[in-house]
Amino acid sequence: MICDEDHIRVLATCTDIPEEAPDFRLPIDGVGIGNKTVWVRLQSGLTPFNADIRVNLPGRVKGIHMSRIEAVISALLEKEFADIGDYTLALAEGVLETQEGDHAEVHIWGKLPILQKTPASRKISVDTLDVSAKAVVSASGAGIQNRVRISAGVHHITACPCTQAYNRVLFETDTEMPLITHSQRSFTRLAMERSGTTPSFSELFDCLNASLHVTSDLLKRTDEAEVVLKAHTKPQFAEDTTRETARQVGLRFRDRLPASTLVDIQSNSLESIHTHDVIAAIQTSLGEIIAVLDET
Repeated sequence: MICDEDHIRVLATCTDIPEEAPDFRLPIDGVGIGNKTVWVRLQSGLTPFNADIRVNLPGRVKGIHMSRIEAVISALLEKEFADIGDYTLALAEGVLETQEGDHAEVHIWGKLPILQKTPASRKISVDTLDVSAKAVVSASGAGIQNRVRISAGVHHITACPCTQAYNRVLFETDTEMPLITHSQRSFTRLAMERSGTTPSFSELFDCLNASLHVTSDLLKRTDEAEVVLKAHTKPQFAEDTTRETARQVGLRFRDRLPASTLVDIQSNSLESIHTHDVIAAIQTSLGEIIAVLDET
């Protein structure tokens, strides 16, 4: 409805409001776009994820250019990424280049499919891995610095060892078969700082899978028996799930990542015989995990 000549004339003469000085020149730590769906081109094709994109705003300017963030997202659409960690970093770097701030943060999260073989029937179950990535990019006199953290979360089953111990004494038995106890569905998430392309999301899943009794959606009766028996043969507190996950992180990455690598493990147990959940968390470094490994 407006001719190109008028658009060109107006753009050449009108005030760029975001570039104006604000009435109150207080810097803003983060401003940007939230609740945004971004489409990431992975090897499996275009996949939707949720995004929170922020950049800091100096006190000398009124606002950021929102459309420039969308332009960076559009520009990345045709590029294929190995995973969302790489995409998140590219988006944060692109956003920082287009704005007046010197610090950008991008948080991407969503779900990816996992194909697992069931333990007894060996059928393929299509399950879900909860994934996220956060990139922080800063500009200074020393250049551009970036830090990337990725996480993966899975559902699993835990069985309580306390009731088993009680029943062993109650029934005066030394049977090697696991005794009855209450069990519950749990969810554990492992987050790690990334160095280059390590760790990958599949490596995070391997740590979780080796530590927990990971569950599947497709389970025949034979599979259900296997899963329940394994969970009761090796019962776990929520505390155990976080510690065992940390142990696997130390074993797998001690020679591959710096000791300063941050590790964050969060577990939530949906208790079956209580009306509350049980939570456990470990926030530590790879070096601290290795130190405990070396003591044992």
